[in-house]
Amino acid sequence: MNNFVTEAINLKAYNLSESDKIIVMYSKDKGLIKGVAKGVKKPKSKLGARMDLLVANKLMLYKGKNLDTICQAEALNTFNQIRQNMDKIFYSLYISEIVTNFGVEDDPCSGEIFDLLYKALDTISLAQSKTELLIAVLKFQLKMMLLSGLGIELNTCLKCGCKLQEDNMYFSSSLGGVICKECNKFHGIPVVMHYKLRDFLNSLEKTDFNVKTDFELKATEKICNVCFELLKGYINLHSPKKINSTQILQEIS
Repeated sequence: MNNFVTEAINLKAYNLSESDKIIVMYSKDKGLIKGVAKGVKKPKSKLGARMDLLVANKLMLYKGKNLDTICQAEALNTFNQIRQNMDKIFYSLYISEIVTNFGVEDDPCSGEIFDLLYKALDTISLAQSKTELLIAVLKFQLKMMLLSGLGIELNTCLKCGCKLQEDNMYFSSSLGGVICKECNKFHGIPVVMHYKLRDFLNSLEKTDFNVKTDFELKATEKICNVCFELLKGYINLHSPKKINSTQILQEIS
């Protein structure tokens, strides 16, 4: 059988001809995949809006030698409210670009990454405030790095191994986490992290999208922006390809 069925979220699209597009998707059981959407640019295309970016579909594809062909698509979630707010659009494009950069074909973590992206987009779509939106993005950033083998160390000094309790620490993107004040006397890392900020990030990493902890209820947009910039810098440094959407986010933040 040359046909296969999968669930996938549209990440990118490229023009192939006057009527066809190549859609880059992240699928639940195959990781990153590409498929040709034939005739999708025609007004009466049977695929139509289901091939728009940031749409989750159940797909049937025909396996080709170089590129698969999308035969059928049934929308699972269009995350429609994302398209009604510019912040939601840009942050959603940002997290989808992270998946594009860190995801691979036949990814062994494909199911977990698909579910993570789906939940993040759904939460962003339904967010009632900028703070709620940012918390969803922070959870995605932390959990995606963990799944990619780049989890951030926030509890133990990366130099001396001491446990960091209720004390300020210093965050290094290149080291992949925090070091204590004593060790920083020799390293001079300028980014100070308060232990309460560390506790907030720890809580977000462990909490699902449908759960709100006391940390989240007390969080402000300013605190979330500080955390976002911290994690954005870390992800940019470790990304295998440049993340282009961060420049747009810098302009709207």
